[in-house]
Amino acid sequence: MSQTKREQVISHIRYLREELREMHLGIKEDDLFPEPSELKGLTAQFEALLELIEGNTKIQSNSEVA
Repeated sequence: MSQTKREQVISHIRYLREELREMHLGIKEDDLFPEPSELKGLTAQFEALLELIEGNTKIQSNSEVA
C-alpha cells in the first residue's frame, strides 16, 4: 500500500474509532442512542474506507497476475 493510501486509511480508522467511542459512551453513561443520521454517516465512512482498501487490493491482485 502506498504511503498516501496508508495515511488515508489510518486517518479514516482514527476518525471512525473516535466516533464509535463517543457513541459507546453516550449509550453506556447516558442511555442515549445515536441519531440515525450519525449511524448513516459512519456507515458511509466505513464504505469509503472499504473502497479505498479494495481499490488498492484490486490493483495489487492485477499486478500479481501479470
